[in-house]
Amino acid sequence: MHDYNTIIGVIGLRNTKASYPVIRRRYGIGNSGIDLIMNRYKNSGLSWEEFLKLEPSQVEELIYPPRNIRKNDIPMPDFERYYERMMSKGSRVNMFYCWLDYKSENPNGYQTSQFYEYFSKFIEKNYGGDKVSMPVERIPGEKMYIDWVGDQPELLLNPHTGEVKKVHIFATTLGVSSLVYAECFLDEKLPSFMQGTVNAITFYDAVPKYFVPDNCKTAVKKHTKDELILNTAYQDLEEFYNVIILPPPARKPKGKSTVENHVKYLETHLIERLKEKIFTSLEALNDETQKIIADINRREFQKKVGSRMDTYIKYDKPQMKPLPGDKYSTCDYKYILKVPDNYHLEYDGHYYSVLYTYRGQPAILKATPTEIMICDRNNRFICKHKRSYREFPKYITDDSHMKPEHLYYKEVNARDGNYYRRWASAYGEYTAELIDQVLRSARHEEQAYNSCAGILHSCKGIPHGIVEEASRKCIEMHACKYSYFKRVLGTVANSTDSGGGKSLPSHENIRGKDFYK
Repeated sequence: MHDYNTIIGVIGLRNTKASYPVIRRRYGIGNSGIDLIMNRYKNSGLSWEEFLKLEPSQVEELIYPPRNIRKNDIPMPDFERYYERMMSKGSRVNMFYCWLDYKSENPNGYQTSQFYEYFSKFIEKNYGGDKVSMPVERIPGEKMYIDWVGDQPELLLNPHTGEVKKVHIFATTLGVSSLVYAECFLDEKLPSFMQGTVNAITFYDAVPKYFVPDNCKTAVKKHTKDELILNTAYQDLEEFYNVIILPPPARKPKGKSTVENHVKYLETHLIERLKEKIFTSLEALNDETQKIIADINRREFQKKVGSRMDTYIKYDKPQMKPLPGDKYSTCDYKYILKVPDNYHLEYDGHYYSVLYTYRGQPAILKATPTEIMICDRNNRFICKHKRSYREFPKYITDDSHMKPEHLYYKEVNARDGNYYRRWASAYGEYTAELIDQVLRSARHEEQAYNSCAGILHSCKGIPHGIVEEASRKCIEMHACKYSYFKRVLGTVANSTDSGGGKSLPSHENIRGKDFYK
């Protein structure tokens, strides 16, 4: 069973005509798994827009209903028997034939991708692996490989203390031209990794189809044969540049041989040259780094015609996408294990609201210099706030996020004397005078707010003339209190309804009761 992000990603890529090999590498899922997801998506009868509106749990249950979840007691194939049949003299038996035989005996057994994986491991463990390497035909402008240089040289001198700090070198390269980019950072944390990637794209002045980062924790949270989970920040980068992130297979260095070779190259041709000088600032160090990288990219190949830059301009760049119109804005990520009961998330001494129904659920807070954006556990947008730098208020609340009863109390507490005076003036001068006297009669104005609210709420749906008459009577009797007003209002309203003892005026259109005798 695959999670929500894998399901959505597979369907999204298939909808854009992405090939099976691309999806297999991106999400670590076999062809049968892709077919299962696509078939159940199509059978659901939902459009892509309707499908995206479903909750993650609904998506997972739609694709993997509880009754279809596979049990853990799947029988393991008899690989020894199958291997002997394949190796016997004159045999034409292959893996697919063995799988068909296995499935005929075990209909609920492993699918082809898992069967092949386990079979290959069995052969490697018991009979030795295949050492033959495969040539790779690289496609111009397709992949940008990303990694950290393993060597961390001490290049940065603190002129005040004499301490020499280590630096971390971020490196990228393109598959065909081998055009390299490098930049020095003080650490290998997420902000450095993200900034390095963005700066590399700016350097290339174009966007490839794939990012191929190393399986470092800054980019990839989990990568096994069954599952690939990208860091949330890298998911955002993937969406912004409209690329596909394809980390190499876990624990398989040959899956990223291109960047590994260039990392070794930079350890000699970049780091050794940087060691010849002393740097007292990271800016000066990176200025020198860019000069050396420019020299490397202009250097003629030993066994090919031209340089890295020449090859890039001729082959890679024409096949790459142009940069987006906007510049990617890096942000600070904060992962919230559980939204607190007051449904506000803390960042930099301030608390930003989220819809109260997310209480108790995980969330992701993304902070830029100007705004705070909040997403759910699946990195789906929930809301955003303008970032606050003022000391007060500490709580930044969107009224639409509050429970109805909380919103009511907030509105009540936000009202003052002027609010009630404005409300009363809508009925007329006597009602305004009545409310003013009620407010001034209390020792503290706030103590009269409930009385004002009671008086004005009791006027709801009553004609303004009746309200004004009741207010006038209370003022004349010097009885400006809620209890008196309510009784007087009822008396005035009742006397008006009964007509006050007056007969109807004479008019030719009024027939009168005698007409019906």
